[in-house]
Amino acid sequence: MELFGERLLLSKISIDDLDFICRIECDENLWYFEEYVQSDEKVVREEYIHKIEENGKPSSYDFIVTLAADESKTPIGLAQIWSDNEYRKSWEIGFAILPEYGGKGYGTEAAKLLLQFAFEKLDAHKVVGMCNANNICSAALMEHIGMEREAIFREELFWQNKWTDQYYFSILEREYFHLKNGQAGTE
Repeated sequence: MELFGERLLLSKISIDDLDFICRIECDENLWYFEEYVQSDEKVVREEYIHKIEENGKPSSYDFIVTLAADESKTPIGLAQIWSDNEYRKSWEIGFAILPEYGGKGYGTEAAKLLLQFAFEKLDAHKVVGMCNANNICSAALMEHIGMEREAIFREELFWQNKWTDQYYFSILEREYFHLKNGQAGTE
């Protein structure tokens, strides 16, 4: 499965991607704002092998982010979406772009592709995203793609040896389609 953007290609993960996934998932610098980063590549590898081999209706989709123009498909990031609440048709997104590709809008495009996939293929009613309140770039990105900060979970994360807030963002199906169709506001 592939999701095509203007400058990016999101390809469903495969066994061939495990080395990159382990590198990116275990990189403490990349996940600076997370309260925990798995450091054992074996654990990460096993988790993703399980996801790749999962049978039945998927509850998550993991994509390798590459530049569309790069014929060698060199990975530049990871984009993910997983079921937050199946009954309520709610999905959560997450994404990481390698630092050397940061600041070029690739995170924004990857997140927009995840929203498009959620609302146009997964029949989502709502998509959510969360971030450490200190992660200004992630919060700004979610607002930029049309998500609204609807909650602050006070002292939700134990980060850098102290309690810190977590922001909770969301976008509803009708809001996504209003934005896509160039309409301002919501119903």
